[in-house]
Amino acid sequence: MPADLAVIGLGPFGLPLAQAAVAAGIPTLGYRTGPEQGSLSPAELRRMLSGGFRHATSPAELGRVRTAVICVPTPRGADGKLDLGQVEAAARALAARLRPHTTVILESPVPPGTTEEFLCPLLEDGSGLQAGRDFHLAYSPSRVDPGNRAFTPANIPKVIGGLTSACTESAAAFYGRLTDKVVRARGLREAETVQLLETNFRHVNIALVNEMAVLCNHLGVDVWDVIRCAETKPFGFEAFRPGPGVGGHAVPQDLTGAPGRLRMVELAQQVNSQMPRYVVQRAAALLNEHGKSARGARVLLLGVTYKPDLADQQGTTAPEIAVRLMELGASISYHDPHVPSWSVQGRPVPRADALYEAAAEADLTILLQQHRTYDLQGLSVKAQLLLDTRGAVPTGAAHRL
Repeated sequence: MPADLAVIGLGPFGLPLAQAAVAAGIPTLGYRTGPEQGSLSPAELRRMLSGGFRHATSPAELGRVRTAVICVPTPRGADGKLDLGQVEAAARALAARLRPHTTVILESPVPPGTTEEFLCPLLEDGSGLQAGRDFHLAYSPSRVDPGNRAFTPANIPKVIGGLTSACTESAAAFYGRLTDKVVRARGLREAETVQLLETNFRHVNIALVNEMAVLCNHLGVDVWDVIRCAETKPFGFEAFRPGPGVGGHAVPQDLTGAPGRLRMVELAQQVNSQMPRYVVQRAAALLNEHGKSARGARVLLLGVTYKPDLADQQGTTAPEIAVRLMELGASISYHDPHVPSWSVQGRPVPRADALYEAAAEADLTILLQQHRTYDLQGLSVKAQLLLDTRGAVPTGAAHRL
């Protein structure tokens, strides 16, 4: 069966799109650009294969589809900016096979202007075709929340911005097959900036509650109770919760070097990047308060992924926390039902197979991620000392962040 859609990049952005397309009856081709990992289970992948999904065996197959969506990752580079290397590789692979009337859509997180100024020339130079005349070009922010079963591509509105109005309508026609609502932006830059705003909104608000958590600890106030009460306000407030860091695949952008840089986002990154250090400071202080030193202490880390109930470790702060504890002389072990083995800076970390026994033996247990399989009440009883960075343990049963 010939594919109707090519999804380029089968990581956290591409796999959910491919899954939604197959569910909508669209024959879909997946093209890998690297050792990407998504959050689909083996059973979900088997259902996709039986529903019409297949992996590309050759880049030549990219020239046989009507729609190609680039969903490759754009991690932060050494200079602090988003690395567009995989976007470039995907564009070159597609351009050499691009046919007239194809619709090309970029979903990867990118700075505003990337689709028109970076992607478009690569596609045009490599194909000899002109965007907006020979093929359609558009941008759509990826709105993926791994592990969230309440919101799927079918019920999440999709924002579309095209190089021309015809490009917008072509992309909208494609996404209209997947979702209940398509929202048309004025153009490419507006659609790209939607992604910028949404990502930065999350990071700035997490930074705010992280600072509130530090302040509340100094004041002797329960920040979790403050948030519980504040979120009853029916307007002007959205609840975010503190933690040991942020994590995830979407990188905040402060547009350093651009006119009108986002200083608040830059500050938010500084605040959030300090949270692992703060967790370790709290851990050392708790040990000291109970007559123990961090040097030689046995510390058990619970949950090393960036989201609960997933194996995804992208952006998790667990490695930094582990390193900082080891630098203080602590002996580290971990438990995570979704991570069978774990290494930090190339050094394997011992895994606790018997969770409750390990918590009872550890001088300090730190909850970094609240997986549903954890009996937090039971852990609070077993653990000698428990630091809860997620506000998940019943009130009074643990020390909270």
